[in-house]
Amino acid sequence: MSWTVYILECADGRLYTGITTNLLRRITEHEAGKGARFTKGRGPFRLVHQELCENRSDAAKREFQIKAFTRAEKLAMISK
Repeated sequence: MSWTVYILECADGRLYTGITTNLLRRITEHEAGKGARFTKGRGPFRLVHQELCENRSDAAKREFQIKAFTRAEKLAMISK
């Protein structure tokens, strides 16, 4: 099973980073208000970045790295 690290841009311009094994399902959950507390009421969302990882551990490590980035660093990564 592969894991995906993803970044969503919220309607208010904020960026949300998460991990999942099913990206479409997870975005649907965010849109329905059943995703993370951070994303409730911030939709609609736009997927701006995704990376595949081999396992949950690698995905969680990468998510942690990305969440430590500044907004400018995240935007630079997204624009590549």
